Amino acid sequence: MTQDHVKIFDTTLRDGEQAPGFSMGGAQKLRLAHAIAEMGADIIEAGFAAASPGDFDAVNTIAKEVEGATICSLSRCNDGDIHASGKAIAPAKSGRIHTFIATSPLHREYKLKMDKDQVIERAIKGITLALAYTDDVEFSAEDAIRTERDYLKQVVEAAIDAGATTINIPDTVGYTTPEEITDLFTFLTTEVAGAEKAVFSAHCHDDLGLAVANSLAAVRGGARQVECAMNGIGERAGNCALEEIAMALRTRKDFFGVDTQIDTKKIYMVSKLLASTTGNPVPRNKAIVGKNAFAHESGIHQHGVLANRETYEIMKPEDVGIEQDNLVLGKHSGRAALQNRAQKLGFSLSDNQLNSVFVDFKNLADKKREVFDADIEALILGEAISTGGPWNIDSLYVSAGSDADNSPEANITLSHEDGRVEKISQKAGGPVNAVLMGINKVTGHDLHLDSFKARSVTEGEDAMAEADVRVSSGYESYHGRGTSTDTILATARAYIDVINRIERRAARNHNQQPIAAQH
Repeated sequence: MTQDHVKIFDTTLRDGEQAPGFSMGGAQKLRLAHAIAEMGADIIEAGFAAASPGDFDAVNTIAKEVEGATICSLSRCNDGDIHASGKAIAPAKSGRIHTFIATSPLHREYKLKMDKDQVIERAIKGITLALAYTDDVEFSAEDAIRTERDYLKQVVEAAIDAGATTINIPDTVGYTTPEEITDLFTFLTTEVAGAEKAVFSAHCHDDLGLAVANSLAAVRGGARQVECAMNGIGERAGNCALEEIAMALRTRKDFFGVDTQIDTKKIYMVSKLLASTTGNPVPRNKAIVGKNAFAHESGIHQHGVLANRETYEIMKPEDVGIEQDNLVLGKHSGRAALQNRAQKLGFSLSDNQLNSVFVDFKNLADKKREVFDADIEALILGEAISTGGPWNIDSLYVSAGSDADNSPEANITLSHEDGRVEKISQKAGGPVNAVLMGINKVTGHDLHLDSFKARSVTEGEDAMAEADVRVSSGYESYHGRGTSTDTILATARAYIDVINRIERRAARNHNQQPIAAQH
């Protein structure tokens, strides 16, 4: 690695995914991993293999199928975690084990109940074991920012001497400041014996809103890897946002003197895919990928931008994959036009995906006079989230109103891939309740709707609606998503998305042999 290159270590699927409200299934993680790799991330932390069989399977599948990035699994410095990580990443062309142990006085005393020498001994043992699986081992000193500087130096030197090739200095609780972290990295990269043998990495949390600023400051101090997540998702207030660190280093290369290998034109697409997958929309004022990031309402700003875009824009929307030529498609447009537009929006569709999206596109074009970029994104992302059947909604009609003598009623026709066609009329206190109760009865599922939200993702009288539902069954919780020009139909599709996911998983589990316990 050259000194003018900063590695991007993406932890969207590990630190990001473990945050409340952002959990993803294995298929969703795989889809995002492909997109993140295509965007140019150097390392993808695919999960915590020892956390659960599902996490192990997700890491292992990504290691088998995703190319172009190093696939990494997190592990504590203990034998069980490291064995699980080593087995999970084994199929990867390039695999990494990321092992950690806490080093701060607070953690040593209250969490680990270990002294300084015991922590170093455990770190060395973990690194040595990890090297049996891969020569790419990263070591993190958890809560490094609150660790005594001389002791942190001692830990880092021991880790490098044991064979760690990347040293991560995490601001685990989002406590540090830019000046402080620059000074720390300068100290470590110049004073640690053997520092030239390792890449120093920063992992900053956003508790005080300083994650990106602190990560940039660490780069100034010598860090050549930044750990970050798309849209800044992660524990508590989140992580350093990948899109912000990548664009800051690119836009201000004159100041930082370094860059990344991120294909920034794919940033917007990956951001939208993550938001749709997790059901957490990006705030309008979010830097780089928010809806308002390149919008100008002030008359003074509009006048300046019309005269010269650089008056109020330091980046071009196209730089992050936001197309400005709102090509209008309609019911006479063909597959080639749709595929061309999808490519400009940053999506690579297989023939099967294109055919599926094209059917929905034609149906939408029959209802709308014009189909815009946001409509196409919604259709593609809807296809990306759902993998089809076994249940499909053939028809849905809902009556609602304020007449006290008549309850809202839903008339639903569902078809199953096994050939069944089921019809039901269901009354309830509200139209959405009627629809979901009817679907439950037809499919035989006893699901509880925890929450749902619907929003317009395009503009105009015939705008596309996007619905997200959170559904629970016993101790399981699921997220579903659906789109339509009709809000209630979008909600029904989101609910069916959950049911289909449950049934597909049950079918897979029925067909799979029991997995041997990991040792």
